[in-house]
Amino acid sequence: MSAFESSLSAIDDFVDSVWLQDGLARNTLEAYRSDLRLFAQWLGRQQRDIQHADKNAIAAYLTELSSHSKPATQRRVLAALRRYYRVQLTENRIASDPTLDIDPPMATQRFPKTLSESQIEALLDSPDTNSVFGLRDRAMIEVLYATGLRVSELVGLKIFEVDMSMGVIRVIGKGSKERLVPLGEWALDWLRRYLAEGRPALAKLPDEAIFLTRFGTAMSRQMFWNIIKRYAIDAGIRQELISPHTLRHAFATHLLNHGADLRVVQLLLGHADISTTQIYTHVARERLKQLHQVHHPRG
Repeated sequence: MSAFESSLSAIDDFVDSVWLQDGLARNTLEAYRSDLRLFAQWLGRQQRDIQHADKNAIAAYLTELSSHSKPATQRRVLAALRRYYRVQLTENRIASDPTLDIDPPMATQRFPKTLSESQIEALLDSPDTNSVFGLRDRAMIEVLYATGLRVSELVGLKIFEVDMSMGVIRVIGKGSKERLVPLGEWALDWLRRYLAEGRPALAKLPDEAIFLTRFGTAMSRQMFWNIIKRYAIDAGIRQELISPHTLRHAFATHLLNHGADLRVVQLLLGHADISTTQIYTHVARERLKQLHQVHHPRG
């Protein structure tokens, strides 16, 4: 067995182990597998396997990554390596953790792209709700903006996860963690209308997904992303402001602008750590500064 093949076997065992222990989402597991495989390939060219990599090898790999990868990518790779070697140490497969004294690259301050409330209104008004597809799209955008769901959570919503009487949805987020999120009156009204007038025309197959394609199957993240880009053009929104998370960012920023508590926003977004949510306070603060400069007589 080659060094690379040996590494692949060890990586598969690791992925199975963390899945059994923590029940991580498929995307998280595949991200671990991908980052570890690339490291294993790099080691394989030196006839070394992942199990016997030392601190110097890991530092050299991260240095090489820095020449063509962003700091965020390097931090993600180091996090995957730390998780891998921590598990190996716990299971007594290695004597020491080679990542212990390796510092991650400095994080650059990045603020999420967001939209103003008037831009959101323009985006919401873009679909032609006289058509089945326009009605579906309006309901999707309303739900996304009202709840701050991740796109993967939105397209993965099932009929039984919506309680129309209480106006809440049950979301299974990252790490299979469950949370309840209120819909709000506008999103609830559009969702009711879509379920009554739009979805029945699309439901050609026994699929429990709420938002369906013309073929009666659940919508993909990429398909919804293309829909959002098309409506953004119609709404006159610059393309650089649009990303798969744009409405999620707008949801959080607008809540904070209107006085919501940061802890509440954290719960609604499904963030495990409040430090992830705090980035939105900077966005909200910048927006308030802009409003002050425009509207205050001494701004």
